[in-house]
Amino acid sequence: MITGALRQTGRLFALAAEVSRAVFRRPFQFREFIEQFWFIAGVTILPAALVSIPFGAVIALQVGSLTQQLGAQSFTGGASVLAVVQQASPLIVALLIAGAGGSAICADLGSRTIREELDAMEVMGVSPVQRLVVPRVLATMAVAVLLNGLVSVVGTLGGFFFNVILQGGTPGAYLSSFSALAQLSDLYISELKALVFGFIAGIVAAYRGLNPRGGPKGVGDAVNQSVVITFLLLFFVNMVMTAVYLQIVPPKGG
Repeated sequence: MITGALRQTGRLFALAAEVSRAVFRRPFQFREFIEQFWFIAGVTILPAALVSIPFGAVIALQVGSLTQQLGAQSFTGGASVLAVVQQASPLIVALLIAGAGGSAICADLGSRTIREELDAMEVMGVSPVQRLVVPRVLATMAVAVLLNGLVSVVGTLGGFFFNVILQGGTPGAYLSSFSALAQLSDLYISELKALVFGFIAGIVAAYRGLNPRGGPKGVGDAVNQSVVITFLLLFFVNMVMTAVYLQIVPPKGG
């Protein structure tokens, strides 16, 4: 069992390395990239915006309640916005892309695999990785980065509204604490997380789609496995990236 898990992990990393190399090969499948980008964006934009509002509200309400207990209400805005931008926004984007876009990618590639379309492409000298996988992985990364900005803005506005309306905060105190605690590197690490998470979601979905087992039922199992594996990897990578960032970048004013 352990040997099988290690073998699967090695194959996953091998696919990631192959995709990374194939990005720079020509010809680049630009049309396929645009189609996949449009599809993934279409199925994730509205859910991401709707999910980010309650996320921002819950974080603002929880942080606001905690700061009131500590007598530090003036820091509510900065703390809640940092939580949304650094942690909530990239994870929301990654989970939605893995659940909506990644599952569709896995199902598409899996159905092509069991119909032996990919074998036929290899016989004709066409690389399935360069032709199908690379545009999909790049599309997930591009959508993740752009969607992360949308979620950050919507989540911040949602937190601002609920803090000011429901908790009696003042707009000036909210904005001043944000400017006092936040820095531009917080946005940079948020976008970097979204980029990495999009890459992971695309690679895992493609890997499971290229290696289904047991016909059509195996494709369905591969879709479920791709989502679960992506979620586990995302939370682990998020922990590592957050720990490294907090060690490298000092807090503002620190």
